[in-house]
Amino acid sequence: MAREPGLRPHYVTTSRGQIRLWLNGEGPNLVVLPGLVRSAQSVAKTLAHCIPGWRVIAVEMPGTGYSSGVAPRTVEDMAESVAEALAWLGDEPCVIAGHDLAAPVCARLVHRGQFDARAGFAIDRWSASGWKRSAVMPPDLSLRGDGTHLIALWSFIRDRHLLVPDNPSLPAADGGPVPAVEELSDAFIGAAQHPEGYAAAWAMCADAVEEADNLADVRDAAGLAGALQALQLPDGVALPPPAEALPAPSIWYDYVETARGRIHLRRAGAEGDPLLVIPTGGGSSAQFAPVITGLAQDRRVFAVDYPGNGLSAPPAGEVSTATLAQDMLALLDAMGIDQADVWGSHTGSLVALEMAVIAPERVGRIVMEGPVFIAPDFQTDLLTNYFLDFTPDKWGQHLLAIWNWRRDMFMYWPWYNVERSAARKLGVPAAGDLHLYALGIVESGPTYDRAYRTAFSYDTRARLPELSRPALVCAGPNDQLKNGLTEARPVAPVGLVSYAETPTTVWWPDPDPDEARQTLAVYDRFLREGAADDMGPGAS
Repeated sequence: MAREPGLRPHYVTTSRGQIRLWLNGEGPNLVVLPGLVRSAQSVAKTLAHCIPGWRVIAVEMPGTGYSSGVAPRTVEDMAESVAEALAWLGDEPCVIAGHDLAAPVCARLVHRGQFDARAGFAIDRWSASGWKRSAVMPPDLSLRGDGTHLIALWSFIRDRHLLVPDNPSLPAADGGPVPAVEELSDAFIGAAQHPEGYAAAWAMCADAVEEADNLADVRDAAGLAGALQALQLPDGVALPPPAEALPAPSIWYDYVETARGRIHLRRAGAEGDPLLVIPTGGGSSAQFAPVITGLAQDRRVFAVDYPGNGLSAPPAGEVSTATLAQDMLALLDAMGIDQADVWGSHTGSLVALEMAVIAPERVGRIVMEGPVFIAPDFQTDLLTNYFLDFTPDKWGQHLLAIWNWRRDMFMYWPWYNVERSAARKLGVPAAGDLHLYALGIVESGPTYDRAYRTAFSYDTRARLPELSRPALVCAGPNDQLKNGLTEARPVAPVGLVSYAETPTTVWWPDPDPDEARQTLAVYDRFLREGAADDMGPGAS
């Protein structure tokens, strides 16, 4: 495998779950834990810039960020999780460092003797000790229906950079630069993945912050750079292994480098025929977990974050349904898959259709849930009013805008038409569901709307007649795009397309369990048999 000196993320599958690493640069190994007020991504960028000539390996703290599938109970558990995630280093020499509250974890890594650690450093332990002395702890981060827990978390992280650690009533007059809003957003996203796990990690590390006598103290990245000048280590050459599947039905995560950019996947299953799941526009594929696991009994299912959405890299240029289809085909190429079945919802159903039209040999059967058929005047209205500017704000004001935008989508169609006649019958999602949806938008950042917009400008009526692969057009009874069931019939190839009103929409919040099983059975039967007759409850 070729060496990649640039900044890149990587999942390592361990016996405890998955740990995400960020690697940057080339040279001797510098293993660093980012602490609890910075992101591993930001730390990997900063250290590689300040300390060129080293390979930075930043490890997301177990229990936080995208290492939140690991649930340590003690600081020793944290160290063991990190050690297992770094076992691929073998006997290569390294330096180990930890920011603020990560110091006790790093101290245990050095003490274990598992690595050939030539030195260990605590970066800014002064702040961590001050937080302990002044009893700084995260606020109540219980998920709330109004989303205010997001502001509480954002403010807590920002204040740790702004206030004197052992006197948090005063702004700090010295120290490093105040983090940019983008850096704060990265730190917030990591903490918000599992707020209770973040608070638990804070408490564990704060209790043990002074238990790091085997580490040398440095104030900041510049201080670490100076300390490393005296060390002469060989270059690190080992590379982390590919992410491995977790036992079914667990979802596991992966990155795939394609010819068109880095794609983030949620996966289930490791064997069987491949099934590509393409989500709606906006946010990540996280909310499609019921589809991923529900169809993975004897398939290998992988759901994508669109370029510019979730954890995938931003798109390189303009985005259209055609470019998204090319992105999906490039993904299949990179994964060595000649042909896959495709399940797509709303925006994803159009991307699946486009894939099947431009590269029919690459597509087996496709499920098109809620294909978008919109009148031209409504298209203009949606493209003008649907999307808002969610640029991160230093006070976190964008978070409540995102929360309420996502919430109102379940109350009105379209969301900005707050009229009694536009009310939907879905019910307001629980706080946990809204938290998931909001995070998908925060993760996506300023490119959240690129893929989403394509659904409102695609000419489904013109493209559907060119389909040459078996397809199921379907929608749940409360899907705002259920009109696709009737709109598709006059233009779809006769005898090639099946139709079904499914009992529910399985990826919406809290579906009836029996209806969800029945709906998944409709998908499963079509994907196995490809029947061209109308199928499932409500077929018409």
